[in-house]
Amino acid sequence: MLGFLVRAVLAAVLLMTPLTPLTTASKAAADTPSWTAPLSTQGRWIVDADGDRFKLRSGNWHGASGTWNGSGSTEDDANHHAGENSGRMPLGLDRAPVAEIIAGFQEIGINSVRLPFSNEMIHDTRPVADDSVAANPALRGRTPLQVYDAVVAELTASGLAVILNNHTNTTRWCCGVDGNERWNTGQSTAAWESDWLFMARRYQGNKRVVGADLYNEVRRDVWDDPNWGLGDDHDWFAASQRVGDRILTEASPDLLIIVEGINWTGIPVDGFAHERPTLEPARRLSHTLVDSGKLVYSAHFYDYTGPNHSGATGTGETSDPRYRDLTPAELIDTLDRQAFFVTAEQDRHFTAPVWISEFGVGGRDETGTKPRAWFENFVDQLIRTDADFAYWPLVGWHEDRKGNGWALLHWDAEGHRMGVYDGDDWRAAAWTRLIGSPGRTGHINPVPDWAMLSPDHGDFVASRRMRALPDWNSGARKAVCPDGQRLLGLSHTGNRGLCSEVSAGALWDPAGGHEVVVDERHVVPGRDWASGYTKLQCADGQFLTGYSVRGAAVSAALCAAAPAGRLGTSGRTVWFDRGDNRGTSPKGGDFAYGRYKGQCAVDEYAAGIAYTGRVGSSRTPDALYCRELT
Repeated sequence: MLGFLVRAVLAAVLLMTPLTPLTTASKAAADTPSWTAPLSTQGRWIVDADGDRFKLRSGNWHGASGTWNGSGSTEDDANHHAGENSGRMPLGLDRAPVAEIIAGFQEIGINSVRLPFSNEMIHDTRPVADDSVAANPALRGRTPLQVYDAVVAELTASGLAVILNNHTNTTRWCCGVDGNERWNTGQSTAAWESDWLFMARRYQGNKRVVGADLYNEVRRDVWDDPNWGLGDDHDWFAASQRVGDRILTEASPDLLIIVEGINWTGIPVDGFAHERPTLEPARRLSHTLVDSGKLVYSAHFYDYTGPNHSGATGTGETSDPRYRDLTPAELIDTLDRQAFFVTAEQDRHFTAPVWISEFGVGGRDETGTKPRAWFENFVDQLIRTDADFAYWPLVGWHEDRKGNGWALLHWDAEGHRMGVYDGDDWRAAAWTRLIGSPGRTGHINPVPDWAMLSPDHGDFVASRRMRALPDWNSGARKAVCPDGQRLLGLSHTGNRGLCSEVSAGALWDPAGGHEVVVDERHVVPGRDWASGYTKLQCADGQFLTGYSVRGAAVSAALCAAAPAGRLGTSGRTVWFDRGDNRGTSPKGGDFAYGRYKGQCAVDEYAAGIAYTGRVGSSRTPDALYCRELT
């Protein structure tokens, strides 16, 4: 009975409507350039609802994912107990009113805030300590989630965009071997997904809450590495793909889905292999969400980490070079390989905006030559690539000029502020260059999306229409292009596919249906385009939008109806059983690395799949039937 009452009280607290702003930061709002929510993407750019580029010039306002003792310092869980509950909220609320803090963000050029939270914070029903909100007395008696609500409301009322960031499972400082290494280290994947759906629904009515940053710095725990595509319960690719689709289809279709690369793998001890994969795996295996234009990739870079360096310190510290040890040319090459290729290479299945959602340096008291040089060089990289970014952190504290000097804005115990432009902060010039750097502005014309299908370990249905329908090929792994796209490429083995709407726009007739083809019923006599092979062919007026497989064997073709007059009937056979056959300068990128691939031209559509049907054969795809668009 007691457990039931506790759960009932918790549910009542959690289901409350998010609280309205404490005040309206009118001056800050007036200083913010206008933009129209929600945000989406066009190729490598983030755009607002009017199609204008919205560059994330962000900072991290941390604290709600970690403990904090009221004087500004962090404390680990060993010192955190029921009586010490002054943390669990964005820093600085004891020293300055929310509106003043936000005005500081506006003054230094921020237009968006990454707002970390822990899963524990969501469920914590204890009121925050009075002294931790001393400068914001209206927040007294509120739970951490209610304080988070108030901060979100104030930020968005000021015109700033907010990105929700699931930073940790438990409320503690991040990020080592600490029980928060993966989304499911300290909790189940089901609980993590449930929390994300809850948070997305909670702020659905606030359109300036623009993004869901799914998990922070996925990394190795004591025993195991995370991976990108192995299909087990450590598969970050699969977990982020699934929860991203669930957020869009079950909670909030407006949110950007932000996926950070893997932060590090391997035991960080001298003599043992480890690395920072970051976004490199996306080149071979990229996400395809049910809503095109919602994926943003993310990566973190600090001077003390490196391409083969986790940033761990102390006993067993690796001797691999850190980013600060690289020459400017080496740094550019390394950063481009690890993350910036995602934006630099256009018309690829992995092309997307990249948000450097954490970077920073030791602050105004940093005297090291290498960290200072790295910061200048990294700012140059952000300017050169016109990248979206988020500095870590925005808010800190100081006593007699001493404190967590990494922050761009500090408050002392009396509420006096010291910012990056106050006094002798050596970072000011670089920050000014970054905030004021020229870059792409204005309207971004729509660009074709290219999308990978990867039913490697289960269904990969990126179509809202097909996700809503019953199982159309029971027992088989199904792959379907996003609504508005058509299948253009297929691999000989490995089950991978390539989709796009390039050159034709959406083809699936809203009034039309689909057909699951498992035999040669639509092969016209005298028009055998793959003699001696089994063919799964769409009827005239239909195009391939998906397929299913059992093991490596083709199981069925999914055909969708196009509006009358959109599809031609003349075609050609594209064989790929003995090598790649993708035409000259094919777009979309290598969607099945190390496998033979076939691909229709951009002015064609795929209308059929051929495979060997002999007894004992693998039934792997051997050819596509590519027909001309009209």
